[in-house]
Amino acid sequence: MSEKQVKKISIGAKPTTRQPTVAADAWVETRETVQDEEKEKLKRLTIDIPESLHRAIKTQCAGRGAKIADEVRELLLQKYGKA
Repeated sequence: MSEKQVKKISIGAKPTTRQPTVAADAWVETRETVQDEEKEKLKRLTIDIPESLHRAIKTQCAGRGAKIADEVRELLLQKYGKA
């Protein structure tokens, strides 16, 4: 009878998950995108635009260090005013 060979492997320690920093949590809790005296609940708007238009918007916003959402929000406010 031949002996069975048993291959032993070692498994390292369980990976730990990093907890988000307190500063990151605080930002998520308190970030304000509408600069209004009265805090209004935000609603999400999803639209489809041509890739070339998105690229142009993104390029110009990146050049100014602006966020696309802020730019679009400002354009909508100019067109429709504050409700």
